Amino acid sequence: MHKGWHGGGRGPGRGGARGGWQQADLPDTEDLAAWLSGRLPDGWFTAAPEVTVDREEIVIVGELSPVEGDFPDTDQGRAERAAAAAGRISRFREETREARIDVARQAEHRYQRKVAWGARIGEVEELFTTASVPVMTRLRQPERMVLDTLVDSGVARSRSDALAWAVRLVGRNADAWLADLREAMAKVDELRTKGPE
Repeated sequence: MHKGWHGGGRGPGRGGARGGWQQADLPDTEDLAAWLSGRLPDGWFTAAPEVTVDREEIVIVGELSPVEGDFPDTDQGRAERAAAAAGRISRFREETREARIDVARQAEHRYQRKVAWGARIGEVEELFTTASVPVMTRLRQPERMVLDTLVDSGVARSRSDALAWAVRLVGRNADAWLADLREAMAKVDELRTKGPE
């Protein structure tokens, strides 16, 4: 999962003028973290969940209590700990399904975005039914050839997969730059809101 725009509904989907007409009418998500803290059942997560927002989706990922048991620091022990964590996440998903659907419906009505959930225990994280949103783009031949090379070499199944792979690679390798860019965008939003004096 992309690790940008955490908590408090920060990020490009927070309303206001960022993103132009595409999100000018979207409700503000500045109060999303506060709304969730009041709405989520007590005891679901060990701390406030990590919230990621964009134009189409709100992803809520909460940390679950760690698994108990003695797992030796070996490959086998680490694999068993990861399996126990995956089992705990699966149990959480099943036991909270109806309540999560109810919270999601309310949040979707309030913030006009789809809601997806996830859970994490240490390094083990699973996302539940996140949105896959089509994004249209026009590419010239040199860019199409890059995608076709990824497809022909078996790195991706299709041009769409190749483009998604390239975006993930940029996101993973340009995290610091993207964080700086988001910070600069937030400053622009702030200045735009103030207007000229």
